Amino acid sequence: MCAPHGREAAAGESERRRPEPTAPGARGRTAAPARGDRPDGHPDDLTGSPTADRPDRPDRPDRPDRPDRRDGRGGRDGHDGHDLLRAAAAFLTLHHTEERLGDPALRIAAARAEIAETGTYRHTTEELVFGARVAWRNANRCIGRLYWHSLCVRDRRDVRDAKDVAEASADHLREATRDGRIRALITVFAPDAPGRPGPRIWNEQLIRYAGYARPGGGVTGDPRNAGLTALARRLGWPGGPGSPFDVLPLIVQSAGDRPRWFALPEDAVLEVPLTHPEYPWWRSLGLRWHAVPALAGMCLEIGGICYPAAPFNGWYMGTEIGARNLADADRYDLLPHLADRLGLDTRSDRSLWKDRALVELNRSVLHSFDHAGVTVTDHHTESLRFLTHLDREEHKGRRVGADWSWIVPPISGSATPVFHRTYETVERHPAYVHHPEALARARGEIDEILV
Repeated sequence: MCAPHGREAAAGESERRRPEPTAPGARGRTAAPARGDRPDGHPDDLTGSPTADRPDRPDRPDRPDRPDRRDGRGGRDGHDGHDLLRAAAAFLTLHHTEERLGDPALRIAAARAEIAETGTYRHTTEELVFGARVAWRNANRCIGRLYWHSLCVRDRRDVRDAKDVAEASADHLREATRDGRIRALITVFAPDAPGRPGPRIWNEQLIRYAGYARPGGGVTGDPRNAGLTALARRLGWPGGPGSPFDVLPLIVQSAGDRPRWFALPEDAVLEVPLTHPEYPWWRSLGLRWHAVPALAGMCLEIGGICYPAAPFNGWYMGTEIGARNLADADRYDLLPHLADRLGLDTRSDRSLWKDRALVELNRSVLHSFDHAGVTVTDHHTESLRFLTHLDREEHKGRRVGADWSWIVPPISGSATPVFHRTYETVERHPAYVHHPEALARARGEIDEILV
């Protein structure tokens, strides 16, 4: 369900080990150069993410003491009926108040009766859409919340089987991609329920690049995904060509079963080859990145109900790719190689070779996505939009939570207006939540039957 008008908003990531500077084997679709001119920055687009990957900031669940809620009854100690009803009543009251639906008493009474009979309750389609959008509005780590209300929601709560989840996830990518004009989209699969857990997607994102451990040490590809890559191989995935940018299969688990792997169809994965506006040799590096940052490892919590498989995406902010995924020392670690190619003096950090290489890498990302006609935005634009979001929310009387360490961009922080103020870390629900076991699954650390 999509808002009929308005700009679409985003959820991205922030994400580094150096690939060999040889052209990787092509995988998935490659974005063709755009036909005609597109304005830099695509001013009607937006990025942001509740879960931007920041390896230098430790992964931490929103509530460290909260267990992975397989029985669907949630809460810090597992929802009993009272806890669930309290969460349901708070959400239903919020929905009725903001949408001006009148007194929520009858809806709360219906939910109370359903909980008493079944141990859970079912959201209406309208409640699901509202909850998913407000969860994004509440995401403290996301800089791109200005257009939260135009998130498109695909209701797939009838889907539980792993194969069906994988197929619907590929459809999600196709619908979100739209030949490069990225749409902010969430697909919500079956929730946890008493005695019947919903499906799980083990991948941190729907599209991730493999990390192959080399016998002599080191990793080919993305070291962040080395554990999940090893798990996929144990499950029977034969592996890709062995390039730095092999797309991992989806690893999906349904109730009563072990995880299974499913290759993503090539037409579901759009990738952008990276070039540079000034250096023709840049193309020979064989760098690329995928167009859609679809987060898959978080739980969508609405009114006490946990939707453990709810992949959602927006579009990238360039720094997520250029300043984190490709640059971080524990990811692709490209800065030393780029500095050599750029002829920079790397003998001392005081030459600022890292800074100069980082800027050129980020120029490459923005240039390449714009040239290919794929939606991307920049950190200066998003910083201004975030302050606009704060003003709008405060005008409506809503407190806005934000984590300064995630909101401030990873490069040129002090050159953006979000740097020069403080924020209140307010936790609100609905929310997108990290559960500890979901993080362990994304690292390939556990392999057990879901019960």
